[in-house]
Amino acid sequence: MEKLPRIYDPRVIVGFDTADDAGVVKISDELALVTTVDIFTPIVDDPYEYGRISAANSLSDVYAMGGKPLSALNIIGFPKGLFPMEVLGEVLLGGFDKTREADTIIVGGHSITDDEMKYGLAVTGLVHPQKVMTNAVAKPGDVLVLTKPIGTGTITTALKAAKATAAMEKTVIAVMAQLNRDASEIAARWEVRACTDITGFGLIGHAYEMARASRVSLVFNYADIPIIEGAETTARNGFVPGGTKANQLYVGADAIIDDTLGKTEQSLLFDPQTSGGLLLSVGQEIADKLLREMIDRGIPAKIVGYVQNDLSGKVIVR
Repeated sequence: MEKLPRIYDPRVIVGFDTADDAGVVKISDELALVTTVDIFTPIVDDPYEYGRISAANSLSDVYAMGGKPLSALNIIGFPKGLFPMEVLGEVLLGGFDKTREADTIIVGGHSITDDEMKYGLAVTGLVHPQKVMTNAVAKPGDVLVLTKPIGTGTITTALKAAKATAAMEKTVIAVMAQLNRDASEIAARWEVRACTDITGFGLIGHAYEMARASRVSLVFNYADIPIIEGAETTARNGFVPGGTKANQLYVGADAIIDDTLGKTEQSLLFDPQTSGGLLLSVGQEIADKLLREMIDRGIPAKIVGYVQNDLSGKVIVR
């Protein structure tokens, strides 16, 4: 995308310059359109759960911008002859049920024959132009709040190898299928401005994008980062997705990780997430109240670090 010309249009509130989660285009002084698309291959065996997770993941980008999803289009790649059509029906039903939970209407879609199954949504949402959350306005002195635990990548990798327990599978599906709707609504009510969702680039990759876009550095305390039960075990046993190494290369020397954190801990920091939580940069004066409200709503949010006045765009883990 960096090879494409920059967009200079007064209607564009958020484009692709800052590697944000979705595009935002102003319609009027009171209304802006949030648009996003996401698609991936199955990460669990159950087609219905795969549909739910993929839909939650696609909707998350709108929530990360402070928006409310309005409508969605199915995007499908389906291998002809490999699966019965009933499998596709279950995938679509999972997506339908999750979008219905989000009060979002599926109005159609597009499918192609593909060598491997793929499913996702193109989502359209609405937001007030003055209430857009982006990854580019984290302020020095803010604290960092993470709303879901990390570790989906290593557990789903173990699942594919039949080396994860049924309890791990149940837990990781619940984490991935949970909407970020309530967390986004609470953040908007407290007028939080800096936000991103943690997905394929992992916690450090998305934190790096926030740091770079905001011209600050982010500091994490590893002991405070919530991790899905079982993820440390699967990572220690070598179930590390290929995206982990790619994420480490992407951030490179801009990630400064304490030497006491070993290979397992570092792999979790870069673990590619599916339908992960929101990372919020929150003013200290509202952090405790926001956190309390999230916990009261059943959101396992935690303060995991802070924003440092450093223009270098580093991510530091202590």
